[in-house]
Amino acid sequence: MSSTDKPLVITSSPHLHCGASTRGVMLDVLIALVPAAVASVLLFGWRALAVELVCVASCMASEVLSRLIMKRNQTVGDLSCIVTGVLLAFNLPATIPLWQAAFGGVVSIVVAKQMFGGLGQNFVNPALAGRIVLMASFPESMNNWVVPFTGTGADAVASATPLAEGAAPYSLQELFFGIHGGCLGETCAMALILGGVYLVLRRVISPAVPLIYIGTVFVLSWLLGEDPLYQILSGGLMLGAIFMATDYTTSPINKAGKVVFAVGCGLLTVLIRHFGSLPEGVSFAIVIMNILVPLIERATRPVPFGRSRRAKD
Repeated sequence: MSSTDKPLVITSSPHLHCGASTRGVMLDVLIALVPAAVASVLLFGWRALAVELVCVASCMASEVLSRLIMKRNQTVGDLSCIVTGVLLAFNLPATIPLWQAAFGGVVSIVVAKQMFGGLGQNFVNPALAGRIVLMASFPESMNNWVVPFTGTGADAVASATPLAEGAAPYSLQELFFGIHGGCLGETCAMALILGGVYLVLRRVISPAVPLIYIGTVFVLSWLLGEDPLYQILSGGLMLGAIFMATDYTTSPINKAGKVVFAVGCGLLTVLIRHFGSLPEGVSFAIVIMNILVPLIERATRPVPFGRSRRAKD
């Protein structure tokens, strides 16, 4: 080889960069979460903002300290820990003690994310993992709901979520605009839909998973004799389907896998709601399907061109 010849450099794909970055994607997600954040403050007062800020601060501090202790490069600048903090707060009631909200942030980042290698290597959604640990650790705090516009202090009016057993029925209009008890970010379906439309237009997410997930809940609820619209507008279905079931790391890559994943999330959600002891099943449904993602991808991965399906393994 002469000195003027250039060696052929072979690298793994992708070979063309689409221009997107982790920070850019996370910034789009944060923008999409703004309508729900504004709605939470309007519905539950400034206490909602306090919970959200504490969760974000806890997640950011946990990210910085854990990366420092593990002697890894700092990744707080990619904004993923801020997204986790906001999503965690959206899964909490406005009345939760702030120290418990901070503890949830530590669990989400340190245990569910950094202990498995950081962004891209966690096998379950960190925000949902934090919520489930808080539900198991502080069930009373995690089930203390208040009526919107009544504050969270001594004058607050206790409320039940629309899916709670014996709860007074809400109108579809109340469910759509969030005029009912529930977690900070799950009540206002209108705000969540606005955020989802933004993410689809920005091509951050595909509409396939949210639509199939919600559609599965709609059909199964109808078959079980429930009001389908009431079921999809209640609880954390909209929040989970749009912002957590679409997580890049913990959901399948290929199209067939996405369909299986979304249908599985919808099926488990309905089964837990209808037959389980908990009124809501979105968090557990998504986490269970997160764990099954490697098996789903193995079963649904496409066959390489030129090979038979029998020989793909």
